[in-house]
Amino acid sequence: MIIRSMQATDWEEVSRIYAEGIQTGFATFEQQVPSYESWDKAHVESCRLIAEDEGQVLGWAALSPVSSRCVYGGVAEVSVYIGENSRGKGVGKALLNQLVSASEEAGFWTIQSGIFPENEASIALHEKVGFRFIGKRERVAKNHGEWKDNLLFEKRSETIGID
Repeated sequence: MIIRSMQATDWEEVSRIYAEGIQTGFATFEQQVPSYESWDKAHVESCRLIAEDEGQVLGWAALSPVSSRCVYGGVAEVSVYIGENSRGKGVGKALLNQLVSASEEAGFWTIQSGIFPENEASIALHEKVGFRFIGKRERVAKNHGEWKDNLLFEKRSETIGID
């Protein structure tokens, strides 16, 4: 398996894996995969990764800014999605570790994730990579008509000085 930068030509496989995540009902509040143009505008170009094995995309990870306000310029939200047939094989850990490195190279001092409580695999993955639980947003949004809580995790940069 290799981790590499995502290209626009990967979108077909990225969107397929994204759709698989949406179908679980606990990976995202999104109800449908956005167009590439919308997704592209919402994600940091230097922090988009693909896990690939022999030409097959196994998963992807990317960052999106949490705010357009300049004071939050070093804070981003994590997306990490693993294909159905690649889950539980270390793909997520490899992607998230590399995303942490890419985020620091890009100058981010905090990356964060909002995770549904029932997404135990994602919670465990984030904890393995050094994210810490910082709180719970109760009934923050509806997913398929049901109010959902969202657990907040963050990882602070170990290389960018935060005074």
